[in-house]
Amino acid sequence: MKSALHHLAIAAGIEVIWRDAGNAMQTVSDETLRAVLGALGSPAASPAQISESYAALRAEAGEARPLVTAASGAPVALPGSSGPYRITLESGRIMAGSTLHGRKGAYLPAIEEPGYHRLEINGRTVIIAVAPPRAFTLDDAGGGAKLWGLAVQLYALCREDSRGIGDFATLALFARHAAGHGADAIGISPVHAQFSAHVTHYSPYAASNRAALNVLYAPLQIPDEPVSDLIDWPQAATRRLGLLREAFAGFDDAAALAAFRAQAGPELERHAEFEALSGALSRDNLAAWDFHNWPQAYRNPASAAVAQFVRDHRREVDFHLWLQYLADRGLAGAQRAARDAGMKIGLITDLAVGTNPAGSHGWTRQGEVLQGLEIGAPPDLFNRAGQGWGITAFSPRGLRNNGFAAFIDMLRHALRHAGGVRIDHVMGLARLWVIPHGSAPAQGAYLRMPMADLLRLVALESQRSKAVVLGEDLGTVPPGFREKLDAAGIAGQRVLWFERQGRRFTPPRKWSRNAAAMTTTHDLPTVAGWWRGTDIGWRAKLGIAGESETKREADRAELWAAFRRSGAAAGAVPAIQDSAAVVDAACAHLGRAACTLALLPIEDALGQTEQPNLPGTLDEHPNWRRRLPADPATLFERPDVTARLAALNTARKS
Repeated sequence: MKSALHHLAIAAGIEVIWRDAGNAMQTVSDETLRAVLGALGSPAASPAQISESYAALRAEAGEARPLVTAASGAPVALPGSSGPYRITLESGRIMAGSTLHGRKGAYLPAIEEPGYHRLEINGRTVIIAVAPPRAFTLDDAGGGAKLWGLAVQLYALCREDSRGIGDFATLALFARHAAGHGADAIGISPVHAQFSAHVTHYSPYAASNRAALNVLYAPLQIPDEPVSDLIDWPQAATRRLGLLREAFAGFDDAAALAAFRAQAGPELERHAEFEALSGALSRDNLAAWDFHNWPQAYRNPASAAVAQFVRDHRREVDFHLWLQYLADRGLAGAQRAARDAGMKIGLITDLAVGTNPAGSHGWTRQGEVLQGLEIGAPPDLFNRAGQGWGITAFSPRGLRNNGFAAFIDMLRHALRHAGGVRIDHVMGLARLWVIPHGSAPAQGAYLRMPMADLLRLVALESQRSKAVVLGEDLGTVPPGFREKLDAAGIAGQRVLWFERQGRRFTPPRKWSRNAAAMTTTHDLPTVAGWWRGTDIGWRAKLGIAGESETKREADRAELWAAFRRSGAAAGAVPAIQDSAAVVDAACAHLGRAACTLALLPIEDALGQTEQPNLPGTLDEHPNWRRRLPADPATLFERPDVTARLAALNTARKS
């Protein structure tokens, strides 16, 4: 029998009982439930609080919402609203009548036309977001052909006249060369805004704002920038920001900036204000890069103190908005270069699952992000202690109560200059593992998200932008989740290392069609690194549990056998040091995948042994710092790269 605490937790969207990676049922402790509920705004320290919080949730569930979603051709549920109505469709057509009533309450007749429609009812205005049957798919983009592309860490790129951090101009060059070899897509690492006042934070998956750009990627020529195998982010960022400030001193196109400001909207304006405030307050207090450490008067973006600061520091706010303007132009130029070169998709941006809680998204969207909770992952076979990612994400309650404004704005920004988007940890559309601040990762719980609403909004924005959607569906996947993604037109990811049936690798012709096939990801070993055991060496050096050399030796034989069965390789198993032959075979094997899209990481095209990121580490491993060995023209002229891309291209067309 469920307790009152359990009933409250379920009403708040918490999964009291959940299935772990070993398929065993687990029950969340009462202590964790109380902590999570408190962070969600439903205190549960006493029976009286539990009763009051439960009543509040029930009342809220029956209230009218600023935005409701619906599927095209299906009735529209209307919580908290009934009576005569008038709907103005985006096309301008008018629908009018009175609500109908069913077992679950009031509803409207089906609306066939996808879009954001304006409903007027009971003196209120509600937006109805009607989704098309599915998102814009890989088949839509490619006309049914099998496509391929490359995945690249943007910061790793370099060109002859700018050898430090990769930028959007270098990305444009990279895209042109890739298209010349037959590529139709370039998957890039996240380009979310970081902290100009705290340049030691550079993880692309723990950014300040997912609806603003990393201004360090704005095209900039720095011919004498020091060259090294690893990026020194603080040094490079400080230098670039200094040069950008010098360039802004000579900028006098006020009309262009005003036009960008009007078109960009309030989210980017707020981000510029955050950057200016953070910089000013951090001069005397290094901890002030985190807005939670600002004077109380500045913690509310709508406060009179913030408005006065903006008036007094207009030039500084304009500088940070100008940086966004430059970056926006650069990203637009890279996508234009990709499409002009013949790519059917072009850039596929990467949408991180969350943001750093200290950043501008947390400041501007305080009512829409989780407070007092960190997101991560429960214990599994690879991380027995679980994971805390140090980031926050959207609150399901906050999203619903604010008309999903932050989510829609973020999606539009991700698709603004792209032919597609990869949603990191796409299971976050269904549920998030949330951990109360101060607790261990294992002391968390799954929090359900409004999945039906989010999938409809993704499909709607995807079709409006004619951009494909990929979902990173690796790890612990809820039952039936992949089927729901497939129905929504969202392509999953199929990675060589995980496509197995027992010990045997699954033939690529049996991989899912509606998916992006990859040899590896940024969090996993490269093909050469896996074959040579580089990842095993790193884990042994750092004391991180992982696969043994004995198991790897057996897996090498299994992998080579799979390559031979697919026709990608022949002959005896290569020696451990002969990783080049294995990389060649892996590229041809990938090309044979049934998946509509194949994405080859550039590290594998180059036969590199080191991976971009080693999960579970910070400074112990050079995460997000490795640079590519040459400029795009030189890379694509290498005989080994040319041969691998040719093999991939041929396999996709066969």
